[in-house]
Amino acid sequence: MRFVWPEVLWLLLLVPALVAAYVVMLRRRKTAAVRYASLMLVRDSIGTGQRIRRHVPPALVLLGLVAAIVAAARPTATVTLPSQYMTIALAMDVSRSMQATDVEPNRLSAAQTAAKAFIHDLPKNVRLGIVSFAGTAAVVQTPTESRDDMLAAIDRFQLQRATATGSGLLLALSMLFPDEGFDLEAAVFNNRPGAGARPIPLEKRKSAETPKASQAEREPVKPGSYTGGVVILLSDGRRTTGPDPLDIAKMAADRGVRVYTVGFGTREGAAIDFEGFSFYVRLDEETLKAIAKMTGGEYFHAGTGADLQKVYETLNARIALETRETEIGALFVAAAALLLLAGGLLSLLWFHRGAPVAARPA
Repeated sequence: MRFVWPEVLWLLLLVPALVAAYVVMLRRRKTAAVRYASLMLVRDSIGTGQRIRRHVPPALVLLGLVAAIVAAARPTATVTLPSQYMTIALAMDVSRSMQATDVEPNRLSAAQTAAKAFIHDLPKNVRLGIVSFAGTAAVVQTPTESRDDMLAAIDRFQLQRATATGSGLLLALSMLFPDEGFDLEAAVFNNRPGAGARPIPLEKRKSAETPKASQAEREPVKPGSYTGGVVILLSDGRRTTGPDPLDIAKMAADRGVRVYTVGFGTREGAAIDFEGFSFYVRLDEETLKAIAKMTGGEYFHAGTGADLQKVYETLNARIALETRETEIGALFVAAAALLLLAGGLLSLLWFHRGAPVAARPA
């Protein structure tokens, strides 16, 4: 637990002073009690339980003041709460390598089965958008809460040549920020492998073409701080075309979007036969891990269909519940109010007095 205004805690130094004042007051009352002819009569009339009980209301009031001071310092704690994520953009690789049979019956079928199980377990308040990517990227399903539409979109996957991981990631990112108008065409044609240039939103591109139409640059935010949605990127191979996915990951990180990456298939890779040609495919775990690290997400490896389903179960848990720092001052305010109220009521009930610190003479 930490405090937004820790300097307020200096007021806690008043607590020992209040305790000392209470002890001094009790001693003065004991001195005044000497006027009685027999102290034994006074002690017998008060009783052991009464002598102990008279300190309870002042103690409750003191604890209430301590709780109020702590609340004023605005304490925060890291707690697990229902996630605020409302949109998930799922980008899935549908390149020819997904027909490899190192995952039974093949990678694509296993990925579709796992994705459907993921959809069934989605929280009700979550919308899902689906992107497929191979040589190009396409929106298979715009963000929706309809489970039937999501499942139908998964069934529409079609294998294609090449792997444009960056295009798939950019299109998924555009689902979370539809008003920014990311220019996918510019990203594809102006950012060939090795070019290293970053695609820019369409409106900024237009602004650059028209100097009079000035537009402020987006200020980068903390990676992972965006609470409106996340991206899940599944790939089984290496990028062969399109923009560099690390450049797109930087765009996501600057907007606070977490990207959870999934490497699907055996780490050893697999050979693919297609139209009389044979080629070998293997995971690019380094890039997937770098994307996740850059954006504050997490990388998962799934070597089988069962592993992929477990990954999706874990992601559902990440999305349904999230750990974040939040202020808990309201809890201390409530505790302070209850303690002060209890102290006042017990003082009135036991001693018929409104001031709980006014104890009977000992």
